[in-house]
Parts: sequence; C-alpha cells; structure tokens
Amino acid sequence: MELFDVYPLFDINVVKGKGCSVWDDKGQEYLDLYGGHAVISIGHCHPHYVEKMTEQLNALGFYSNSVINTLQRRLAERLGKVCGYDDYQLFLINSGAEANENALKLASFKTGRTRVLSAAKAFHGRTSLAVETTDNPKIIAPINANGHVTYLPVNDLEVWEAELAKGDVCACIIECIQGVGGIKLVDEDFAQGLQAACKRYGAVLICDEIQCGYGRSGKFFAHQWLGIRPDLITVAKGIGNGFPMGAVLISPDFKPVYGQLGTTFGGNHLACAAALAVLDVIESENLVDNARETGDYLMARLKEMQATEKHITDVRGRGLMIGIDLDMPHKELRQHLVYNEHCFTGCASTNILRLLPPLCFTKAMADDFILRLERAFAAVG
Repeated sequence: MELFDVYPLFDINVVKGKGCSVWDDKGQEYLDLYGGHAVISIGHCHPHYVEKMTEQLNALGFYSNSVINTLQRRLAERLGKVCGYDDYQLFLINSGAEANENALKLASFKTGRTRVLSAAKAFHGRTSLAVETTDNPKIIAPINANGHVTYLPVNDLEVWEAELAKGDVCACIIECIQGVGGIKLVDEDFAQGLQAACKRYGAVLICDEIQCGYGRSGKFFAHQWLGIRPDLITVAKGIGNGFPMGAVLISPDFKPVYGQLGTTFGGNHLACAAALAVLDVIESENLVDNARETGDYLMARLKEMQATEKHITDVRGRGLMIGIDLDMPHKELRQHLVYNEHCFTGCASTNILRLLPPLCFTKAMADDFILRLERAFAAVG
C-alpha cells in the first residue's frame, strides 16, 4: 500500500524538535516560524509537556465518555479561568473541523434554521458543514454543496445585516484573524455591529479561534481585541501542542441534551493531560504576553524591512500571527528559506508568507529570522 498522495511535500524528514527549532534526519537544524501550521503553542517537546504526557500514558491513555473523567473537569475549570469564560460550558473533540461541525449543529438545533453566513476567503475545515462554510470550491465535494452558506466580505457590516434581516440565518461564523485567507483582520466596528445584529435577528455568533486563538494574537482569544463575546467559540491547534484535540466553548444560553452531541475519542485522558500541560506552561511562562511583545517587535522589524525591500508590499497581523504580502509568488522565496536558510514559514494564497511560530518565540529569534529573510530576498533578486 502507498500513501494517498494529497500533500505537496518539502524533501525534508523532520525527526526531532525542541522549542522553536526542528531537526531533519541528517542533523540539520531549522528555525520554525510555521509551528506545524500554528499547532505548536508552547514549543516542541517542552519538558513539562513531555513529563505530563508520559506520566498520564503510564497511568491510562484512554477510556470512553461513559465514565467520569476528572481530567475533563479540571481542564474546563482551568481553561474557563485562563480565558475569561468561566461561565461557559466545554465540549471536547479531536480537531478544529469537528469543533466547527459541532458549533454549527448547536446553532441549528437552537434556532431551527439552516442558513449560515461565512466570510469570503474563510477556512473552517474539510468535513461536511465545516467545508461548506469554507470559501474554496475546490475542496467542496458535490455532496457537501448543500446551499446552506452565503459568503460575504469581511468588515462590510451593511451586507451582513441585510442577510440577517431575512430572518433565516442560524449562525454567523468568523475568524477574527483569517489564517488561510491571508492574515486579514476583522475590525472592531464590524465585530461589535455583527454581534448586535445576531442578537437582533436571533442568529448565533460563532468565533473560529482554531488558528488565531490560544494566545497567538497576544490575547487569549483574537476576538478579545474587538470587545465582543460570541455565543460559541471553537478551538483546536494550540490546545494540545500537537496532540489531536479540539473544543467548543458554549454560552450558558445553550442547554445540554443527552445524546445530542457525542464523540468516541474526544476529551480522552491523554488529550486532557496535554491540554492541562499546555495551560501550565502558558501561565508559568507568560506566553500570551510574550506573543504580544515579540509579535510587536517582529512586526516592527518587518515594517522596517518593507521600507527598503521592493518585494514586500504589506505587513499585517497581531501577536505571532503575521502576514507578509509579496509582489511575486512566494514559492521560490519559501524554497530558498527552507533549503538554504533552514527556516520554515507558512503561506497563504500564492504571494503571502504566513508566520506562525511557537508562542515562546523570542526577540533574538526574530532578529535571526530577519537576517535569513534578507539573505533569501537577496538570493531571489
């Protein structure tokens, strides 16, 4: 049997990680400003994380949701306090797509409606409802194209209000910083206006914090920059620092019903141990503050570079979620960064570099990256 060939791969076999670095099977070290697609929150192989995961695996890796799991209860209590939503409820699953699936189901159960408003260039996952709210027809199979979703431009409140006024919208789902969409930021007036309009017309507001949340923006959630409090919040990626996990934070307005939602693996003992270890490190090492301070520093350095580098047309973002617009395709530059400068970055569209390093990224590492990026630009001409 061979692998189903759906991923274009760099010819690099990563076998080890530590902090903000990874190593290949030849011993070459790489500076990681990709974090496995914003998954690595507290750094690769953090010793506290490894210790807690090992300790749990030696006790019990998994049992089903048919019995009490006190780790789930501890996680709900800790997360509620850390993120400022201690009055909300927590449903645990395995991925971001599952988080969005369950959030959209809850919204439909609550409202009895089926239509969803999503943003142009949104990405919410690859499963049934999640992919239908993703603005990319190439990954929406005919079986997923059910006509539930209307895509609207970000920050155009008037258009969203006009659709909500039709009275058939079950939910609005937004990323307050679009990831795959190219680090596009929702503005405060739009976010607050949308929240008010959802309340006025009986729709549920869902904030997808899967990539931009968990401290990456310099606040625990990116929507907390905007002065809103959504009905449902979806998280994944950084919650487990690489262990597959997702969650939905659910407003007290939603009442749980036995059997309405369910999962085999969600919230298992090992996943909860991972998530608790992540919160330990986020708090003890002040990683949310570090994301804000180091992100501001890196953004400032990049804007300085923009003044002299002809290929940079824009730099934007919050915290350690940064987009660099180029006047050329990113492919050659990224290849030079990886193979010559030994540095991983993400990308979006065909001309945007996307920076998503672990939240323990330092100013010294930012300076190191700037030097590598300058050399890469010089090499591509």
